[in-house]
Amino acid sequence: MQLRIFAGVGVLFVAAISASAQDPRLQTIAGQDPVVFSNLPIQKIGAGDLLTLQVYDSPELSRTVRVSPEGKIRLPMLKDQIKVTDLLPSDIEILITEALQREKILVDPFVTVNVAEYHSRPISVMGSVRAPTIFQAIGNVTLLDALARAGGLLEPAGSDVVITRPNGDGPPAVQRIPVKPLIDGSDSTLNIKLYGGEEIRVPVAGQIVVSGNVLQPGSYPIIDTSATTVNSMIAAAKGLSQYYGHTAYIYRLDDQGNRHEIPVDLWGIQKRKSPDVQLQARDILFVPDSQGLRITQEMITALTNFGTSASAGVIVYKSAK
Repeated sequence: MQLRIFAGVGVLFVAAISASAQDPRLQTIAGQDPVVFSNLPIQKIGAGDLLTLQVYDSPELSRTVRVSPEGKIRLPMLKDQIKVTDLLPSDIEILITEALQREKILVDPFVTVNVAEYHSRPISVMGSVRAPTIFQAIGNVTLLDALARAGGLLEPAGSDVVITRPNGDGPPAVQRIPVKPLIDGSDSTLNIKLYGGEEIRVPVAGQIVVSGNVLQPGSYPIIDTSATTVNSMIAAAKGLSQYYGHTAYIYRLDDQGNRHEIPVDLWGIQKRKSPDVQLQARDILFVPDSQGLRITQEMITALTNFGTSASAGVIVYKSAK
């Protein structure tokens, strides 16, 4: 800043103020160096945040302080710490001013508080994303913003994004957001605002094993649970091979870990005379040949444990009556 001295101290003072006004980030306090203020948006303060305190004409009180885990800050010469969590910087300015007056340290203090760093609003993104990350919720942050910070979704990602957020003293609140309408923008209400403290988890897509008389047996991810049916999985497996049986079988685990065999009218589904059947994660869909041979228990175990090998054509099955 360049100053030109004219007659009179008052003219010099006006010239100095005019020059500093050219850069709003600078403020000169008597006897101190200019202070560079943060451009961070104003939000309520939390534990771990870093604050810059400036007390006019009192360099011994001006400093950078970090909010303690208990949500308090300590200033020299003040007997008690000041609780600052859930307050705006302007509110903290009033508290510090009142404390300095109450303890007769300064008669008429002028205090400014700015945020140097936010650390109290972490958002973590993990799971089936390209770059799992933790960042601070500064300003307006949405769910899509968070997923973009993590580099986007990996393939195959699950059909839902699971968001866990603090709920006071109670158990964490859990919310599930369907991926498809979130990404394609068909439902803008799903792109919820994040405030910090959220854990975002993108599960890996559930798998369904398709085996037997299909052109490409393998393990296939569930992209859309509402559209995961016998027909869609057969299509994913490139269709039926010649001489397929009229009845297919779904092998499904219950909540107790027992596997059940569910017959399916495959011929009726193919001819559109029977409704399509919904499949679930970890199902095995077996299409026998025209002789109606059934899958063996050994084959069920092999497909369950080595679904990825099945997709590569490594597992060779044999049926038994």
